[in-house]
Amino acid sequence: MRVVIVTESFPPDINGVAHCALQTARHLAARGHDPLVIAPATTQGPDTDAPCPVVRVPSMPLPGYPQVRVALPSRRVAAAVAAHGAQLVHLASPFVLGARGMAAAARLRIPAVAVYQTDLAGYARTYMGAGESTAWRRIRGVHAAADRTLAPSTAAVRDLEGHGVPRVRLWPRGVDTVRFRPGLRDDALRRELAPGGELIVGYVGRLAPEKQVELLAGVCALDRVRLVVVGDGPSAPGLREALPGAVFLGRRTGDELARIFASLDVFAHTGPYETFCQTVQEAMASGVPVIAPAAGGPLDLVAHGRTGLLVAPGDAAAVRDAVWSLAEDPLRRQAYGAAGRRAVEGRTWAAVGDQLLDHYGEIIDARTAVAA
Repeated sequence: MRVVIVTESFPPDINGVAHCALQTARHLAARGHDPLVIAPATTQGPDTDAPCPVVRVPSMPLPGYPQVRVALPSRRVAAAVAAHGAQLVHLASPFVLGARGMAAAARLRIPAVAVYQTDLAGYARTYMGAGESTAWRRIRGVHAAADRTLAPSTAAVRDLEGHGVPRVRLWPRGVDTVRFRPGLRDDALRRELAPGGELIVGYVGRLAPEKQVELLAGVCALDRVRLVVVGDGPSAPGLREALPGAVFLGRRTGDELARIFASLDVFAHTGPYETFCQTVQEAMASGVPVIAPAAGGPLDLVAHGRTGLLVAPGDAAAVRDAVWSLAEDPLRRQAYGAAGRRAVEGRTWAAVGDQLLDHYGEIIDARTAVAA
């Protein structure tokens, strides 16, 4: 099967959209299919680690957030889709580049699947204080043109259907349970991060306003607790002031990141706009209990009182109290961590990749039946 993946982000970018697009391309190649990726150009070198050819289209940095690049108008999208002889177009978090991919698929009469991954309406509320209805009109316009929209969580399915997006189905995300595992817990790293033997609470993700990492300020004030922050973004300077005593490790990836995850005692996520929240799965795979907002993707991932704790979104006191309750109960931390690992062991990228191929097959068969 010849598939073109049109994605708003792709490695070396580090975010959920880029990671999922990469894993999709890898799975297609591993199963003997012929993928092609179309993504915004970056300032980095060639795509040497990509599992398939990558077509880069001109882009510009997002004002105020240069780590994010936005594609510019280009004829390369339609030309690349046609040249590849695509049988299906996969739109990863379509908004700007994805809209052009959708238009190309429509002109060429190729079926398209749109994968919803980013709560753009929530971002509009965070960055502009308004604009949610405009964002939803854009989302609805792109996704309504697709043969099927795949949402990563039941909360995302409800949001999409509630805003009039048709043909929505659930497709979750996988996790690398070989890379992320409890056995990587590193006592030497723990002594480096918490020389006084403090309980280590970690946050991993972008440092941006929508993530609300400042809610962890109360955690910094807890006795014998050390906050470790992994990631980078425009909020980094302000967070260094807002989180006194926290250890900021910057951007970490791969096996190094897996070692950090496994060396945590508690993982705390604060962002309320997650359509899935991959870092929660990675923490669970690492055998670490999770604290997360009772909103969006974490509602599917965290079993409250079994694999972690769900707290009211935006409630700094609730986050602090949840951390303290786990700090005081090592046996409960151990039980939550072990249960979390068991819960994700079957959620491999191979398993969810095969689910995606089933969706592809159903979409192509439906198009073929209509044409006949």
